[in-house]
Amino acid sequence: MGKVSYTDLVNPAVLNQPTYEPGKPIETVAREFGLDPCGIIKMASNENPLGPSPLAQSAVAKMLGEVNLYPDGGATQLRERLAKHWGLKPSQFLIGNGSNEVMILLAQAFLRPGDEVVFGSQAFIVYKLAALMFGAVPVAVPMPDYRHDLAAMRAAITEKTKLVFLTCPNNPTGTINSPASIINFAKDLPEHVILCLDEAYTEFLDEAADLRPLIAEGRKVVCARTFSKIYGLAGLRVGYLYGSEEVIGLVQRVRQPFNVNLVSQIAAVAALDDSAFVKLSKEVNSEGLRQLTAGLSVLGLEYVPSHGNFLVFHIENAAGIFDALQKQGIIVRPLAGYGMPNSLRVTVGTHEQNERFLRTLGELLKTSNIK
Repeated sequence: MGKVSYTDLVNPAVLNQPTYEPGKPIETVAREFGLDPCGIIKMASNENPLGPSPLAQSAVAKMLGEVNLYPDGGATQLRERLAKHWGLKPSQFLIGNGSNEVMILLAQAFLRPGDEVVFGSQAFIVYKLAALMFGAVPVAVPMPDYRHDLAAMRAAITEKTKLVFLTCPNNPTGTINSPASIINFAKDLPEHVILCLDEAYTEFLDEAADLRPLIAEGRKVVCARTFSKIYGLAGLRVGYLYGSEEVIGLVQRVRQPFNVNLVSQIAAVAALDDSAFVKLSKEVNSEGLRQLTAGLSVLGLEYVPSHGNFLVFHIENAAGIFDALQKQGIIVRPLAGYGMPNSLRVTVGTHEQNERFLRTLGELLKTSNIK
């Protein structure tokens, strides 16, 4: 018998699994370009530029002396607090290590080889990864003007479709569909299809689709949220899925024990009460979007109107501009992996961060004559 490699032994599906590439960490860019980490601004991963919720910070500080204890495996306190927040039952919530995990758990619970998963072609790449991970077939539906085409998504559904992922606002494009159109889309789905509405950026909207009445009616709808964005807890990795007691109970069966640590649970409970921080974060983001769109227009660059805490703009030699910005201590996100090789995504920062980004980008365009 010849030498056997790990590749020979691995589950074949792993070989077809793309690798998710997050935004570059500050420390990595500092080492790569010989920069002072304190002078680098990360505008690549849609993190809150104001930092974490102050109430969450205070709660975490008080809990650090208890991290020798295991966390509550059922996240009881957080589920009870979410139930009060949303007017649902604690048994309608599943807590995960970020909303990424709860969507992966949903896929694990329901997908079998040969099932189909429908999503937008320029939507969050984790939907595709979740499908491939469990042997399902990813069905990417084109997105005219970088926006979900709900009619085309409905037409893409077959008897093999098991899951549909929909985001509003969409990541990475920031586009939205009206609340009425999302509700009508959910109502029109066949009985064998589960809709997962990814609400990671919904807190930035003034008006959003509320699918709780559809959940109460017994429709196959679940929603995913995160504390990473407007609450500023990205580093603690805590998110949740909510839906009917039946679907949450089934997904709970595949959740690993102690999947969300003690500190994250305590921080999330406190953050839910920090309405002042949420309000301020939303205001800073709205002003930042106006600042960025105005600045990009002055530079003669086209952008996709965004309703999230980030903005996509189109530029020739996007890869070169991405590298050049990094050398100046500014990290943004390339989008070639989303079929947008001539686009970059920039997170909305503070006024000063946005100003520095626009000034640096303008200088690069002058020196390289690229638009």
